[in-house]
Amino acid sequence: MSLAGRTAVVTGGSSGIGRATAERLAALGAAVTALARRADPIPGVRVASLDVTDAAAARAAFADVERLDVLVAAAGTNIPARRLDELTPDGWDEVVGTNLRGVYTVVAAALPALRAARGLVIAIGSVSGAWPDRSGPGYQAAKGGVHAFVRGAQLDEHERGSGVRFSVVAPGMVDTPLLDRRPEPPTAEERARSLRPEDVAEACAFLAALPAGVLVPELTILPAGVQALGRTG
Repeated sequence: MSLAGRTAVVTGGSSGIGRATAERLAALGAAVTALARRADPIPGVRVASLDVTDAAAARAAFADVERLDVLVAAAGTNIPARRLDELTPDGWDEVVGTNLRGVYTVVAAALPALRAARGLVIAIGSVSGAWPDRSGPGYQAAKGGVHAFVRGAQLDEHERGSGVRFSVVAPGMVDTPLLDRRPEPPTAEERARSLRPEDVAEACAFLAALPAGVLVPELTILPAGVQALGRTG
């Protein structure tokens, strides 16, 4: 695969899936900008600070971007107090704000540049958006919303004839810092059997390298030794 001559922006680029994806797209030749609340250095990648829940900041981040080939919306979070009887309105807003509103804000801000390039949006969803697990109803609602948003956005852009494509990458359990926020963090053995951020990054790179006439609406990736659809463990 080669992404030479392409431009890409990755949100959530300071760690986990976002950072691994920014590194992989850059390694394939793309000019990559990683956006995150923490603008941690990444070799070969331009980094900048962005809170994806801030719509005005998102518009400012993309104001000078004329053409964008690939946008990867990978910013995400979860909270320890996630069970229904623990979930608070503030907790709900934090989870839904980052995981769902954050996808909308960056897509809306980047849309003119994406249309100019007939580009691709890759939203990092979750298998929990379609199948119940222990990630909590707030997180599952947000990720389910990401799937629905991408489907609706794809229909709108198809009917407009803009050429912008939308895909969801829906991973299962990935060994990222988010696992530390579980009420009961997984064991070292469970982490070792999980997906790596680089696995998800490779899926994003695969989608980014596909011909412009090809659309993959959704790509689900599971750690074979840990999960099946609808069941973990």
